[in-house]
Amino acid sequence: MGRRQKPRSTGRRAALTWPIIVFGVILVAAAVLLLTRQGGDGGIPQIVVDQQQIDYGYVKFGETRAFEVSVANKGTGVLRFEKKPYIEILEGC
Repeated sequence: MGRRQKPRSTGRRAALTWPIIVFGVILVAAAVLLLTRQGGDGGIPQIVVDQQQIDYGYVKFGETRAFEVSVANKGTGVLRFEKKPYIEILEGC
């Protein structure tokens, strides 16, 4: 003769599971909202570079030349780069 087992109360467990899931979804949505709005002051960024082109003339192979480029944000918004900035080297005539 086996013992009778109590019926499991799955209703209580299910009643606690849904509020926890809903709270988790709300928490994740709030975090995403805060991260996307971070620094969003509503202004428009405007990038300004002091030199658009640098011409060194003829440079021998193995010789190095250096230059500085000043980049500034003259706009009212936060300036962010979506991709890593790069420099394109063009060959002259």
